[in-house]
Amino acid sequence: MTESDYQSQPAGPSGAGVPLPGTPPDYSILTPAFEKLCDVIARLRSPEGCPWDREQTLETIKPYTLEETYELLEAIDSGNDEHIIEELGDLLLQIVLDAQIAADEGRFDLTHVVDRLTQKMIERHPHVFGDVAAETPDEVRRNWDQIKEQEKQRRSIFDGLPAALPALARASRVAEKAAKVGYDFPHRDMLFDKLREEIQELADEIFPDGQIPHTPATVEAEIVADTELADPELRERVEGELGDILFVVANIARRWKINPEEALRKSNSKFQERVQKIEQELERTGGSIQEASLQEMEQIYQAVKLQEKRDV
Repeated sequence: MTESDYQSQPAGPSGAGVPLPGTPPDYSILTPAFEKLCDVIARLRSPEGCPWDREQTLETIKPYTLEETYELLEAIDSGNDEHIIEELGDLLLQIVLDAQIAADEGRFDLTHVVDRLTQKMIERHPHVFGDVAAETPDEVRRNWDQIKEQEKQRRSIFDGLPAALPALARASRVAEKAAKVGYDFPHRDMLFDKLREEIQELADEIFPDGQIPHTPATVEAEIVADTELADPELRERVEGELGDILFVVANIARRWKINPEEALRKSNSKFQERVQKIEQELERTGGSIQEASLQEMEQIYQAVKLQEKRDV
């Protein structure tokens, strides 16, 4: 192939108008495009290809797969279709490259991956491809779980939970698995009583009398340096109590049908964006965030929050 054979096609819908939901892509366009992608990845892995791509293994490529997944989430949050297209492509690259690496090692290839996925989706949707009735999303989920359990022949309700799941997401999934067999608070409001209990247990470890001091959150107070927990056993107990609090918070999210990982990710982004606006405002007025006082930064932060409310 010549270099021109690898030139990308313009992004965007291939035809006029919006297709009906469930309409597959135009295979006359998709098939050669996907073949070209596979050819590109194979060439990169060939002896005449890219030294970096040739040396990759399924293990070394893992961090990039995780990174691209999070970049896709950010793109979806942005609502920018061009950004989403780019990040979906980057994630697709990871899948095709992983399969090519496995093929080069004589283990399996992309055809095995696609065939396994297609068969699984057909078997897991008997209400579409078979004669099983499922009229609601909850019924579909129950059928899915039952079929999955039969396929995997699992002994524990926790079998199949990925060990590499982020801790907050894993907390929600662990509790969800327990809830499916009836081990859950009868009413979700009870979780707030449990949260208060866990916070008090943390206070019992941190403060001598177990009383949380009333310290108003204000930037006008004197700055007091943090001190580390010198006692390793105390540090371990505090860590455990903090973990219990986070576990309860994850369960509050679960009972209100909120993804805790997604909620925290969005809060992280929100805080970062606000601090970046502090940086920009200080630079605009000839200052810098490194030299600004806490009071100056807080004043801008609150102004940014106020502007956000006005923009809603």
